[in-house]
Amino acid sequence: MNGYLEKILHVNLSTGKLRDEALNQDWAEQFIGNSGLGARYLFDMVDAATDPLGPDNPLIMMTGPLTGTRTPSASRHAFISKSPLTGLFGESSAGGYTGHELKRAGYDGIIITGQSPTPVYLLIREGLPPKLRPAEHLWGLDTYQTQNEIIAESGDSRTRVACIGPAGENLVRFASIMNADARAAGRAGMGAVMGSKKLKAIAIRGKGLIPVSDKEAVNLAFRKAMAHIKADFAADLLKDLGTASGLEYFQMVGSLPAKYWTEGDYEGALNLSGAAMSMSIRTGSTGCWGCTVQCGSEVTIEGEDDPYALGTTDGPEYEAVASLGSNLLIEDLKAVSYFDWICDSAGMDVISAGAVIGFAAWLSEQGYLSSADSKGETVEWGNPAQTIELLKKIAVRDGFGDILADGVRAMEEHFNAPGLAVQVNGMDPGMHDPRAFSGMALVYLTSPRGACHNKSDFYFVETGHTFDQLGIVSDDHRQEAGKAPLVAKHQDYRSMVDACGCCVFVNVNLQVLPETFQAILGKEISLDELVLGGERIFNLKRLLNLKLGLKPRQDEVMPILLNTPLA
Repeated sequence: MNGYLEKILHVNLSTGKLRDEALNQDWAEQFIGNSGLGARYLFDMVDAATDPLGPDNPLIMMTGPLTGTRTPSASRHAFISKSPLTGLFGESSAGGYTGHELKRAGYDGIIITGQSPTPVYLLIREGLPPKLRPAEHLWGLDTYQTQNEIIAESGDSRTRVACIGPAGENLVRFASIMNADARAAGRAGMGAVMGSKKLKAIAIRGKGLIPVSDKEAVNLAFRKAMAHIKADFAADLLKDLGTASGLEYFQMVGSLPAKYWTEGDYEGALNLSGAAMSMSIRTGSTGCWGCTVQCGSEVTIEGEDDPYALGTTDGPEYEAVASLGSNLLIEDLKAVSYFDWICDSAGMDVISAGAVIGFAAWLSEQGYLSSADSKGETVEWGNPAQTIELLKKIAVRDGFGDILADGVRAMEEHFNAPGLAVQVNGMDPGMHDPRAFSGMALVYLTSPRGACHNKSDFYFVETGHTFDQLGIVSDDHRQEAGKAPLVAKHQDYRSMVDACGCCVFVNVNLQVLPETFQAILGKEISLDELVLGGERIFNLKRLLNLKLGLKPRQDEVMPILLNTPLA
């Protein structure tokens, strides 16, 4: 099968045994790859009784058939498991170089089961047998330190590392798995699953080639795709200003969350925008393997007396700026960059980290937090020093941080505030208010992993980015009538793009995508057939959630705060 390596690595951490298994080609045909194919493997391995942090819950890493090929921005890989944050289907995808490297090392994916008695990391090198190596000396290190240590041990600077930090080790339920250049598999607590297995890292070095059917056709499809990207104004904005380039627009239409979803007009928003970052601390752009857009931001903060001095490091993306900035009423970009760095180094999802602190501040303001409940903490809005302290406490489950480390749904129960957290099935939404983009309400309620903006960034459609070939059009971002079939079709489309291994920030040319697929896999397929694969994936994940205990009507209620009109 061109595009695939036709091999899965099985790792049993309880026994220390590793073995290769042939890729299930029937499943690959039906569910393509990445989280789609991973969900099919997971379906047969978990049920409602599976403890997300127990040895029977697998952690699956999977790539797509286009991952690592000469397809623009096809760098994605996914981690799939039963989520410790939601108790349902969990997935988290990332870019960077790790997925590409896994395929060059000869594998489409890894299935990890069991629990190691001591910390270990997995080393995969093309041409050599994979092996587990001791990681006691790495336990307790942050993600940057861990990557540097493992690369030094490998003796090869091109070794790619996916690892956890203290948050994953301490089973923070929204711990992330971090890749080089701060590329995070951030959502759903995949880092906690990895930590429960005492698996500190996965280190990969590959030198092999990814098989394709027709190299000349691949190159032709690449040139067509590049012409489309170069003509896309949004791609220019992402390159010049980073993902925070849309913040000013989101503020203008009332989509930027502020004060934990209770304000829709934040005066400090302009100080957090991509333009503000570009004129102050942004000193460069970064990108994933094969990306021509380079939407990541490099920031430089220096000065002996600056409390946020980091030197030059990876800067915050839009979700971090909103969750750790406007959501907390903090408008200092240097402070927000520092918060983002803490989350990345500790290995925590920036969206959920900002959500638990914002929810705590709102509960404190509303009188829900007694001194005993909050372990003596009073959480304030607009307090950078306290935010730093809380983020550090969450990562190691210290004091009040131990309560926040279980997520906003657990906080509802702890503080007797039922229905007040902004979440669906335990997952905090991305930083896009559905009161401004009505289609996003349906997206949040129906996403397989709980409230999620990545499985359909329908706000792009509602701002005028249409997909005419799929019949996905929208004129009014506040109108509700007629949105359901459009949202469903967009979810199917995005599920397919994700399964292929492509980035959703680069809107692929719908005419070129089937050509690319055929050139790589050698299989003639139409756009409609590809999107049908996305629908199949979306439905499979829904069935998996029902198997894991989701009640059919459970996810049809919007959080109370999101049903409250903004002034």
